[in-house]
Amino acid sequence: MSILTPQDLAEACARAMWNDDSTSQRLGMTLDHIAPGAATLSMTITEAMTNGHGTCHGGYIFTLADSAFAFACNSYNQFAVAQHCSVTYLIPAHIGDHLTATAREVSRRGRAGIYDIRVTNQNGEHVAEFRGHSRTVKGQHLPDHP
Repeated sequence: MSILTPQDLAEACARAMWNDDSTSQRLGMTLDHIAPGAATLSMTITEAMTNGHGTCHGGYIFTLADSAFAFACNSYNQFAVAQHCSVTYLIPAHIGDHLTATAREVSRRGRAGIYDIRVTNQNGEHVAEFRGHSRTVKGQHLPDHP
């Protein structure tokens, strides 16, 4: 068994998760960055993602932020799930906008973690702010690594 650096471990966990993440893949998300406790994912808004106002449905913005949250809190080779999430929408997103969700760890103690995720558009405008509370559960992404 080889010992991985924290960055190598985060990358290996992200690969394992991405392979089974059909939601993020089918929505056209890309995993742009991963590090221990951090992740950046992005996607382009399509017509199928719009609501009755002609703007991006908030559920898709939430899903992008939630995916970034998931990759960030699962970067330590311990299964982590969302315990609580909240989102504040600041400006609408439109068809063709390229949104980026950047997750960063605020706190990680015991089985609990707190992560802030900022969603911006291609112009750097702040679209939404998401906070996720994680809880670790039984299981590892790479069972042969501590």
